[in-house]
Amino acid sequence: MPLYEHVFLARQDVSAQQVEQMVEQYKALISSNGGNVGKVESWGLRTLAYRINKNRKAHYTLMNLDASPAAVAEMERQMRINEDILRFMTLRVEEHEEEQSAMMQKRDRDDRRGGRGDRGDRGDRGDRGGRDRGDRGDRGDRGDRGDRGGRRFDEE
Repeated sequence: MPLYEHVFLARQDVSAQQVEQMVEQYKALISSNGGNVGKVESWGLRTLAYRINKNRKAHYTLMNLDASPAAVAEMERQMRINEDILRFMTLRVEEHEEEQSAMMQKRDRDDRRGGRGDRGDRGDRGDRGGRDRGDRGDRGDRGDRGDRGGRRFDEE
């Protein structure tokens, strides 16, 4: 049977437990059609690049499938009907990756570092000079700059 990677996005107001129930439902569907689901990764609630159906965030889930094309088509049909699924994508692959996906590796790396917001005190950059303006000095009073030749709205 062909191998597939399937990613789906569930609405942000759906709980993580409900997403797990959806995964179990789709696993049962694939199994009943003679396929099996290998690895399932929940990437969690993530911000979308753009709004989809008025949602700014979504629960991302990856499933590795070993199933017939008919089983995958039926799962996709049921996902189209389900209002909690915003988007899905199924890709046929030559072989499944055994290690964690790139998204999970990035998440683990961010957890070890403390996330994006905790970068520690990076100090002065040196090349920017901080607030010091170098030899340019203060700009001083610019005075009356006069008419610049722009069109005025009261003149027609």
